[in-house]
Amino acid sequence: MKNPFGKKGWTPERIKDLSGKTFVITGTTSGTGFEAARILLSKGAKVVMLNRNPQKAAETIAKLKEVVGNKIDVINIIMDLGIQDSVKKAAAEVLEQADRIDALMCNAAIAQTPKRKLTQEGWELQMGVNYFGHFTLQALLFPLIEQSKGRIVTVGSMGYDMGLKTIKFDDLNWEKDYTPNNAYSQSKLAQIMSVYELNDRLKAAGKSEVKAYACHPGSSRTSLITTNGSFLMKMIFNMMKLTPLTQAAENGAYPELMCATEEDLDENGFYGPTGRSNWVGPVGPHEIKVHAKDKAVMQRLWDLSEKETGLSWKI
Repeated sequence: MKNPFGKKGWTPERIKDLSGKTFVITGTTSGTGFEAARILLSKGAKVVMLNRNPQKAAETIAKLKEVVGNKIDVINIIMDLGIQDSVKKAAAEVLEQADRIDALMCNAAIAQTPKRKLTQEGWELQMGVNYFGHFTLQALLFPLIEQSKGRIVTVGSMGYDMGLKTIKFDDLNWEKDYTPNNAYSQSKLAQIMSVYELNDRLKAAGKSEVKAYACHPGSSRTSLITTNGSFLMKMIFNMMKLTPLTQAAENGAYPELMCATEEDLDENGFYGPTGRSNWVGPVGPHEIKVHAKDKAVMQRLWDLSEKETGLSWKI
């Protein structure tokens, strides 16, 4: 697949002045989320950060002011993706604080939880945080995104192509055969599938002004594994960080920034690094495997998600 952005791929130099635009980003206290916020602020955008740790969020704002300048328009709203009430409360606050959403960037994630844990709602933790938390947030913010002719950007992972490569409907919460990787892979596949299902539903409703995009950061040097993974996973990833198989967190932010700002992107595409194994390299569109667009599974997942969260999207 030829990269439409040339040999170097997409870079933030393509972003125009963003004054007057508002971006809502989950998980900005480190890694790709921090870099995405920094770059958007440097282009004049307003950024609403959603993080669960008030102290880390305050430190992040101080750091952003130090790096970008004191005049930046940035706020944090406390939200824990693993608690549905927290997500609902945060969404209500976003609607109070923002009069438009040009892009909701679903960036936060947890990965490789060593032992099976459940959220308050009884969902397996990775599925609860990565998928259901974002599903609820998107549903509640959708009316303002639609009004703003905005976008929903979902940061998936190449992990979607690992594990079972489908949704385990008969045992969604892994009461049997839990492994950190299989559960993580399912949560990321679910996130990506919901993007394509949303696009299908928007199309069916004749709503072409809202766009949803799926992307992934490649193999970026972030704290994702180190905050949550097992000792072995941490060790492997820390060794990988010393090799050319990983890239800087800033590069990992490029795919989501592209999906949030670039004109005329194909909603059916999948965006990320285009180099070896899609871990590193110039950013652009690349192949997505057939199982990620299995229509019967996508529809069933969406219907189940509305039932589980008790939220019907108003499309």
